[in-house]
Amino acid sequence: MLRIPNRQARWLWLEAQGLSDSPTGPLDLPDTIRRLGFVQLDTIQNVTRAHHHILWSRNQNYREPMLDRMLGRDRTVFEHFTHDASILPMEFYPMWQRQFRRLGAKVAGYASYQKAAQQIAPEQIKARIAQEGPLSTHDFDTRVEGEKQMWDRPPHKRVLDQLWYAGDLATSHRQNFAKYYDLTERVIPSHHREAAHEDSAQIDWLCRNALDRLAFASLGEIQRFWGAVDAKEVRAWSQSVRDPVPVLVGSRDGTWRNALAAVDIESRLAAVPAPTSRLRIINPFDPVVRDRNRLEALFGFAYRNEMFVPAAQRKWGYYVYPILEGDRFVGRIEIKADRSAGTLRVTQFWQEPGIAWPAGRQEKLAAELGRLGRLIGVSEILWECDRA
Repeated sequence: MLRIPNRQARWLWLEAQGLSDSPTGPLDLPDTIRRLGFVQLDTIQNVTRAHHHILWSRNQNYREPMLDRMLGRDRTVFEHFTHDASILPMEFYPMWQRQFRRLGAKVAGYASYQKAAQQIAPEQIKARIAQEGPLSTHDFDTRVEGEKQMWDRPPHKRVLDQLWYAGDLATSHRQNFAKYYDLTERVIPSHHREAAHEDSAQIDWLCRNALDRLAFASLGEIQRFWGAVDAKEVRAWSQSVRDPVPVLVGSRDGTWRNALAAVDIESRLAAVPAPTSRLRIINPFDPVVRDRNRLEALFGFAYRNEMFVPAAQRKWGYYVYPILEGDRFVGRIEIKADRSAGTLRVTQFWQEPGIAWPAGRQEKLAAELGRLGRLIGVSEILWECDRA
C-alpha cells in the first residue's frame, strides 16, 4: 500500500487548498472558488468576514466587494448549505439537487416549521416575492409568540428558510450581509436548473470531487466535506468504485492511518512543491482548519473555535486566528479591527510550544498584519499585549 509520509501529506493538503503558493499574482476568483469547492459564509466581522478572509488568504489582490458581485450581479456562484451556509460555483448547481431534496424535506418535518407554515403559508411568501421582487426577512412582520428562546425565529423566517433549503427560493444577493430571497427561476440560469442527473451520479460526483479537493481522506472526511451525502452512502460508494487509491497517511505523532487518495495521487506526490515560507494569519473558518481531527493528525495543532463558548470557559479567546508559516502552525493571535478609528488591535498572542519567535518571524507577522490592515483600509497596528 502506498505510504504518504506526514510531511508530504501536509504539503499535499496545503497545495490542494490553495495555501502552498505565495498569495500574489493575477486573481482568478472563479477558479479559486472552484478549486476550494465552496467558501463558507459567516456573519462575524471581527476584522473581515470569514468568506472574504478565506479568499484573500489565497490571493491578496482580493477585495471585499468582489464576491458580492459574483453572487448578485454576475450569477457565477450560488448560495446554499454545505456544513453551513456557503458560496458554490454555479456549474455545481445540477449536482446539488439531492441536497435541496434532503434539506427541504428535513426542515419541512420540523414541528417549528409546520407551526410557522400555519401562520404564514409558503404560497403567500412566494406570491409576494413574485410580485415585489427579492425580499429579505426584514420585509415581513410576523413575530415569535410567547417567551423568545435563543434560537427562535419568526414564522416568516422559518418558511423562507425551508423554501430556500428546498431550492424553491434562491439567494438573489446580500446587502450589508442581509440575505435577499428571490424565485429560483429568476436567479439560476435555466440550463443549470433543467439539467437532470440520477441520484447515484450525484453521489459519485460529490464523493469524487470531495476526494479531489482533499487529496487523501477517510470516508468520514469525504462525507463531511460537502455535507450532502451520509455515511452509509459514502461507504456504499467506496465499495462500488475501483479507482480511488488506498493509502496509509502519516500523522504528526508518528502513527499511520488508512485513507483513500485521488486517482492521480502518485503524480501529485511527485510534483507537490514545498509550501511558501510566507507567514499567514488564517481565518478560524478556513477550510484548511475546519476539520479539527484532520488538522491535529496532520499538523499536531489542537484548535477550537471558542466564540460560542462562555468567556470564563475559553482557553484562548473569542476569535483566535491560527498562524501558518510554511507547513507548520507556529502561533495564535487574537485581533480586532476598528475601521472607523483606522486601527487593527492585537489583543492576545501565543507562540506554539517549542516554536521560537526570532526577529525574522516577528517581522513576518508584522508584515502580514499590515497586509490584513490594507485589506480593510486601516493603517495602524496597535499591540495591546506582549509580543513574542
